[in-house]
Order: sequence, then C-alpha cells, then structure tokens
Amino acid sequence: MDKLISLTFLCWCIPVMISGASLPEDVEKCHFGDSTCLVRSINALIKHYPKGIPEIGLPPLDAYNFPDSVIMESPNRGPIWMDFRMRDNVNKGFNNATITHVEGFLYEPNQKQIVLKNFRITLTIKALVEYRNDKRYLKIYNLVPSLDLDRWIIWLDGLYKENTDVTVFMNKLVNDNWVEFWNDLQPGLVKAFTDAFTVLLNRVFDNVAYDDMFLPYVDIRMGS
Repeated sequence: MDKLISLTFLCWCIPVMISGASLPEDVEKCHFGDSTCLVRSINALIKHYPKGIPEIGLPPLDAYNFPDSVIMESPNRGPIWMDFRMRDNVNKGFNNATITHVEGFLYEPNQKQIVLKNFRITLTIKALVEYRNDKRYLKIYNLVPSLDLDRWIIWLDGLYKENTDVTVFMNKLVNDNWVEFWNDLQPGLVKAFTDAFTVLLNRVFDNVAYDDMFLPYVDIRMGS
C-alpha cells in the first residue's frame, strides 16, 4: 500500500517541481511541452530536494502524511465483513522514485491533456485557465488516476490483538487472495487519490502562475 500511494503522490509533485516561482537556481527550467527536459529537471529536483520546498508548497518527499481516507465500508451483516480506512498514514521513499514520462504542459494548456506517468500510475488532468494580474493560472476541474499494479502485499499487525495466530492467518488469507481484495478496494482508493490530488494541485496552481512555470514562450511562426 505504501509503495502504491508513494508513486501516486509523486505524480502530484510534478507540476510543483517544474514551477519557476521561487525555485532554487540549480533547478533546470524548460520550454513548454519539452518532455525530455521536464523529465530530466523533475528527476534532478527529486534527488536534490528530499525535504521538499515549502516556499512553493512542495512537501517533503522522504516522509509525507497522506490524508485520512475511507476506502471501503461494508454492510455489517454476515459472518465476515470489513471496513477499510487509512489513518495516520506516513508514506516514505518518494525521494527514491524516478519519473519516466511527462506529456502535455503546452503553451496552451488545454490544447492537450496533461499526462503524468511513472512506473505505476498515470494521472490525466483537465484544467481551466484563469487570468489574474495579466498571468494565467490553472484550476483543475477533472483528474483521473489510472493505477497499474503487479502485486499488492499488506500486513496488518494489530488485526486481532488478542490472538496473534488469527492475525497471521487473516493476513495470509488476504495476501493469497489479493486480487479479489484489490478489486473491492480499488474504487475507494481511486476516489481518495482523486480528491486529495485535486485539492493539492489546485493549491499549488492557485499560487504559481502557469506562465511562470516555464521559459518564455517563443512563437516560431511569428519569429518572437
């Protein structure tokens, strides 16, 4: 679970990492739509700033407190039922991840959907453009996460505190049948990710102008 959430959160960091607002001078700034440069710049920032950059809203990458979420609530009937909630969830290791693909982020942000990828997750973002102080700001109105999972392993230490044998048995049962459990939990996880990342991204986009995230735009057709 931690690994999955970590990779997902890393995608949220991408727009913040390429922002030109108060970024350290050693962070490479890219042209609009230059995917190769963006991947290179983002990965360099991940490596050099594991504690984040609070001034622009980038949280620590080595330890992040993910919001509490209700993933699944089952009817309290039958011999077995389960509620699944995430509380006090600290995720570690974002600073060790590697971004492999970024597309979108063109001069006209609505010209192409913004797609952020790494090894496990794709976030597709649709945003509106707002004008303030002669600058363009983005506001996300639709964010769709697509999860790609090879294997899910979970261990619940305190499942049955009064009987460790039952705890071991139930953990083994869940992991042996992880596909069925994952299929039940995935809709709740997708909703939790969607809600959390939309709020976080809009917080950044509300403070950092889209025009300040990149090098000055050059219209080749006009020669300027």
